[in-house]
Amino acid sequence: NWCCPPGRRVQSSKLGPTPPRLLTEEEFQLQGEVETRKALAELRSFCQSPEFSAWTTVSRIQSPKRFADFVGGASHVTPNEVSAHEREFGLESLSIDEQLFEEDDDDEEEENVSDSSGG
Repeated sequence: NWCCPPGRRVQSSKLGPTPPRLLTEEEFQLQGEVETRKALAELRSFCQSPEFSAWTTVSRIQSPKRFADFVGGASHVTPNEVSAHEREFGLESLSIDEQLFEEDDDDEEEENVSDSSGG
């Protein structure tokens, strides 16, 4: 008690833990790419290990050739899947989302104006 003033101890306990720093969009994208590559490499490694039951897995999946290609090092997505993803989540979709949000904001502003003028 003699080394720290009591007021300071109370102040620091009121603040609580500091929240973690949020990632920027670029950091988020980079972390996603790095972690995905790492997880895919671990999956390939496991699929090539003696503990892996290849026949059981192959009998349950829709495209055994595609799975075998993946285990051999091929991409886990096809070019068609990449372009579909880009259409849905790429830069094109961002501008569409922005337009939708702008329209929603305009609608809300119109509702607020009519609410305040109606009374």
